[in-house]
Amino acid sequence: MTLLVRQPGLQTTVQDLGRLATQHLGVPVGGPMDRAAHRIANLLVGNDEDVAAIECAFGGVALQATGTTLLAVTGRDITASCDGRAVAAWRPIVLHSGELLVIHDGCRTTIAVAGGIDVPVLLGARGTSMRGGFGGFQGRALRRDDVLPLGVAGATSRRIMTHLAAAARTQATWGAGPSLRPSYDAGPVLRIIAGPELSLLSATAHRTFLSDSFRIAPDSDRMGFRLAGHTLDMHETREMFSSGVTAGTVQLPPAGSPIVLMADRQTTGGYPRLGDVISVDLPLLAQLRPGETVRFTLVSLEIAQALLLDHERNLVTARCGLELLLHGIA
Repeated sequence: MTLLVRQPGLQTTVQDLGRLATQHLGVPVGGPMDRAAHRIANLLVGNDEDVAAIECAFGGVALQATGTTLLAVTGRDITASCDGRAVAAWRPIVLHSGELLVIHDGCRTTIAVAGGIDVPVLLGARGTSMRGGFGGFQGRALRRDDVLPLGVAGATSRRIMTHLAAAARTQATWGAGPSLRPSYDAGPVLRIIAGPELSLLSATAHRTFLSDSFRIAPDSDRMGFRLAGHTLDMHETREMFSSGVTAGTVQLPPAGSPIVLMADRQTTGGYPRLGDVISVDLPLLAQLRPGETVRFTLVSLEIAQALLLDHERNLVTARCGLELLLHGIA
């Protein structure tokens, strides 16, 4: 079974959870911009969480199935339709052979399909490395008339489809509720853990960084979100060695405008590190459009870890709840 790309949108790629095991070789992790949306979309169609899915930016995507399959779309402010019928995000949807799924609008939308996108594994993952030109579908963004092979749907996926067929429905009445989804907002306050060079900011820059809003600049991309609106200066300049960085690291280049590293970040960097956006807040940042705003507030490592554990428990509970539903216990 395959998916045909009828409209590719602005930037649509195949992504899985990334190449975590090759960072020591200088290979960027990559993966989805919104890891929560990716993992939940896969959960909703019965896949393992790291199965390859489609990520599209800002809508304008149309996909056609060559057979009946199960999919889910997740992300922020999604408007989608199936053969002209509106379909809901964050719940399973049956796409019949020949039908057209259209993502009209959204920010970073994940489209997970039962069985996943069956592209080759390269360096331990299937995701697209845009800058490296490898992985995913021919190492590039999708184009019109591309044909995406699908993997074999697993037992859970088949049970979901059977459950929907028995109810004579093409989309489920259940899905990922608000407590499981990230609390997307056009101007979120992002929690950060203090970075090793935060104390080198001048007193004024320190107050600005932790109290004022920054805009997402138009030249932001999958490698990093550039922040506009304020320039920050340091009371002390040090010669720095390159150090490891991660998704959410807030760097301060010499010009004074911060950059938050995102999915396609490099593995090391030599700019001062002001902090790291905590894992559970990264989806809120990933789903912002140019011109929208963010603010930062400090939290401790212990709080960040507790929030992450809560999120992971919620995902485990959701997967268990799905299994109970499909077995007719709940």
